[in-house]
Amino acid sequence: MIVFDMPIAASIDRTLAAWMIAGSRVTGLLVVAPFFGSAGVPARIKIGLSFLLTVFLAPLVPATPAALSASALAVLLLGEFVIGFLLGFTLQLFFEAGQIAGQVCGVQMGYSLASVINPYSDADSAVLSTFYELIVLLLFIQLSVPHWLLRGLARSFDYLPPGHFSLTWPAVSTLFKFVAGMWVAGLQIAAPVLVASLFADVALGFVGKASPQLPVLFVGISIKNLLGLAVLAGAVAFWPRFFDARFGRALEASETILKLAH
Repeated sequence: MIVFDMPIAASIDRTLAAWMIAGSRVTGLLVVAPFFGSAGVPARIKIGLSFLLTVFLAPLVPATPAALSASALAVLLLGEFVIGFLLGFTLQLFFEAGQIAGQVCGVQMGYSLASVINPYSDADSAVLSTFYELIVLLLFIQLSVPHWLLRGLARSFDYLPPGHFSLTWPAVSTLFKFVAGMWVAGLQIAAPVLVASLFADVALGFVGKASPQLPVLFVGISIKNLLGLAVLAGAVAFWPRFFDARFGRALEASETILKLAH
């Protein structure tokens, strides 16, 4: 019968706890984070990536108590999962903003009835919503935001050690304010097409009054479609700068929320 010394057993317990804590934060991040949490990524890839990130992040976990009851350990790991979830959730909101912008622009441009299978979410989505979301995903990768996200996850162990997370009202209030900003971001993305459609509607209204015999309704659909595509092609050129600032703001907001949850 092999008997372990108490220091060795305590060291094993602390190492196991560090792996569980790091794994919980990584899992929470991968569940909701853009690109990592995509439904198009196979589950085995997510599991392998989660294990690999846990290997790198476990040494960053501060010392934890060696002995924890089952209930205390469950509460601790749940809190760590929420920390990772919040880090990815703020970035995911801008993907939702892109989807909202696509829905709004699709109605204005006559694409509201056209739908395709979104490869990002494996769901049946409006064609313009899918187009917008895929462009945001490409910008997310091209701007190296996944690297920012992983560095933010590593920094979270410095300002929010394991077991110190609590949903305080300042943290919840800041999160709600940031979620409300998703609608503003969606309108900002859709603004060029909306403004062009508004001017087109006004112009077509004057044409309809001047020439009642002209089928403005049928002509207007084609005009708004072509005008919307032209404006969209020009607006996409400004998206890298727009989303670079928004992604940075999302990471700052997530760190602010977690610091308020200390």
